[in-house]
Amino acid sequence: MLKEELQKLVEKVAGSSAALEHPENPEHGDYSTSVALVLGKKLGKDPREVAEEISLKLQTQSAKFLARIEVAGPGFINFFLKKDFFVQELQEIAKQKNTYGRGRSNKKIIIEYSSPNIAKPFGIGHLRSTIIGQAIYNLHKFLGYKCIGINYPGDWGTPHGKILYQLYRKKLSPSRLTVEDLEKLYIEFHREAETNPAMEEAARAWFKKLEDGDKKARTVWEQTRKVSFKEFARIYKLLGVKIDYVIGESFFEDKMGKIIEEFKQKGLARKSEGALIVPFPNDELPPGILLKSDGATTYFTRDLANIKYRVKRWKPNTIVIETGVEQLLHFKQVFLACKLAGYVDKQQLVHVYHGLYHSKEGKFSTRRGQTIHLEEVLKEAIERAQKLSPDKKIAKAVGIGAVKYNDLSQHPAGDIVFDWEKILNLKGNSGPYLQYTYARCKSIARKAGNSKFQIPNSKLQFSKEELDILRLVYRFSEVVKEAAEKFSPNLLCNFAFDLAQRYNLFYNTHRVLQAETKEAKGFRLLLTVAVAQLLKNSLLLLGIKTLERM
Repeated sequence: MLKEELQKLVEKVAGSSAALEHPENPEHGDYSTSVALVLGKKLGKDPREVAEEISLKLQTQSAKFLARIEVAGPGFINFFLKKDFFVQELQEIAKQKNTYGRGRSNKKIIIEYSSPNIAKPFGIGHLRSTIIGQAIYNLHKFLGYKCIGINYPGDWGTPHGKILYQLYRKKLSPSRLTVEDLEKLYIEFHREAETNPAMEEAARAWFKKLEDGDKKARTVWEQTRKVSFKEFARIYKLLGVKIDYVIGESFFEDKMGKIIEEFKQKGLARKSEGALIVPFPNDELPPGILLKSDGATTYFTRDLANIKYRVKRWKPNTIVIETGVEQLLHFKQVFLACKLAGYVDKQQLVHVYHGLYHSKEGKFSTRRGQTIHLEEVLKEAIERAQKLSPDKKIAKAVGIGAVKYNDLSQHPAGDIVFDWEKILNLKGNSGPYLQYTYARCKSIARKAGNSKFQIPNSKLQFSKEELDILRLVYRFSEVVKEAAEKFSPNLLCNFAFDLAQRYNLFYNTHRVLQAETKEAKGFRLLLTVAVAQLLKNSLLLLGIKTLERM
């Protein structure tokens, strides 16, 4: 990667670590570093003089991709890339196609995402974990990581005691019910429990029966699980999402006893008000609860067993867990407890937390029946997309792409206010805008027929609009790497939108197939092909379909 090569060169000459950035103003170069400002302060010298010294030494290195080096301001060093480099990069994009920017990491990463609760339909809130997690998976896989995607559905715990309580009380068989029916029972439970608190205790008793292996409880629970997973599979198919493994909370039911014993033996657990807790050193965090006072296990216990199992089975370098921000404290407790117990060695534990969808009145809540079902959103998006194209396949790709991009283009940690008009906006910074720009590029390529794109000779002068594209396309691999490292797919969205904007400005200013000269036509065709490829690569990594025609 060019950035890494240049960074190593600067660090070698400067004798210090150096960060490279892309200046906002293109007049300040393609890369810039402030290493001289840091060194000047450290050495007690004028940063400008230090920058001049570093610049002089760098120029003797004669880097083949650099046109010139300039010192600016109080001591910034600015690097300008050769036009030949930009053009060669276009060639590489056209040649490598879908593999352009791909990495060769030998690391192994586990990514847990989606993880819906059984007995509830997919809500709009589940969308975030599902598509953010899938994008993080795609990014790492593209960079060469061995990726293990895990769906960890919530199929255990007290909420399922509430469903069991309702089913037995109303004498209902889950095999004859839909997921929507099961959700209604859950909502009804909470409404009634507000005036009848004894129901909560009854629900806990039902979950205890489930944990103790009661046959009737197990049979009904298995039926609710089967109904739920069938519904999940249908939604995943609609979203175009495939996850490698489905390993629910219940999988760890027979593994939690050992976890509890290990924490006792290592002196990491103690009794507190009838419960078994894990206190943390210096009260760094509130204690984690291994066992409730009634002897039931907790989400905390299951996640400890979960991480221990994953480390032993797959031996990953990194474990990423993608959930909502409300679980931030929980995973701080889980990760610290895993380290104290020695369940992880050199593994990196990462909690990628997303903000929540809000209605204009506040947070959505299944308990109050305010959840907007994801399928409703997707169907509405497809219907609106049919205004752009009556073709059902195109409308489906555009509608679902619009919903995905609306989410992924925002930083995962930020909250999103649910607004039908905003989420289904098919213009501007949106998925359909990128899909349309890609389709426009492909249309030009089709019309070109047998016309050859070509490398311009040194006499060809590039317009500002052409240079603006050239000075962006080579950054694709940098952006993919950064988006993966920061677990932030929105960085790739920013790149793709910027590229589409620059191309459309170029297209509206210059002719491609009717260019002034044969050489200009060949170059602009090459530029168009490269832009199309990068838009396609970006959208595929984001889990959004590309369309050859719109």
